[in-house]
Amino acid sequence: MQKDKKIVAIGDLHGCSNTTEAMLETLESEFGNHVFYVFLGDYTDRGTNSKKVVDQLLEFNHYHDCIFLRGNHDQMLLDAYEKGEWDLWLSNGGETTLEDYDSTPSDFDLPKAHYDFFNETQLYWETEEYFFVHAGISPDLTIQENLDSEYEREQFMWQRSHIYTTNNKWDKTVVFGHTPIEEPIIKNNMIGIDTGCVYDRPGFGVLTAILLPDNKIFQQKSLDV
Repeated sequence: MQKDKKIVAIGDLHGCSNTTEAMLETLESEFGNHVFYVFLGDYTDRGTNSKKVVDQLLEFNHYHDCIFLRGNHDQMLLDAYEKGEWDLWLSNGGETTLEDYDSTPSDFDLPKAHYDFFNETQLYWETEEYFFVHAGISPDLTIQENLDSEYEREQFMWQRSHIYTTNNKWDKTVVFGHTPIEEPIIKNNMIGIDTGCVYDRPGFGVLTAILLPDNKIFQQKSLDV
């Protein structure tokens, strides 16, 4: 990987394959393989084409430098598949993914390539300027203090408190998804880009990506809801 490449971060996809395809085509046309692509997690659930989204990402990864972060939905899928912990996942949209894989809790037919994809997702990725994570990190701690705490690392997939604060102790800009917002957050060492592409509600239904360090926003209206 070339350190001088710019970065494109992409928000939560949630099984929206048509929207994902349109966004990837836009980014391919704009940047090709000349940037890093950082996907912020939550590739499945709630949308109706989770399996296809994973196939799309696996294909895209063949020709581009990609980082795939782990979201809370990805962790819930793994916990269900590996440990039989079904209730939390199924109550948070997992039933749509299970149906898409033509599976049941007693027989989850998850292809090995897809299991490997989820299992190899990263909790975070950082550069000299940015810290990428699915949900966020505690604003009351430095980035290193967050990393040093086992509890806080677990919260990287669930954290929301930073969104409601005006100050933080971070020495880098934290880039995250997870919490649906009507407009991207670009402020005070934080960038949030989950604009709820899977939700058919006023103010949402948009997939957002951002080019860094330019802070150039790319958005695709949902083609799935």
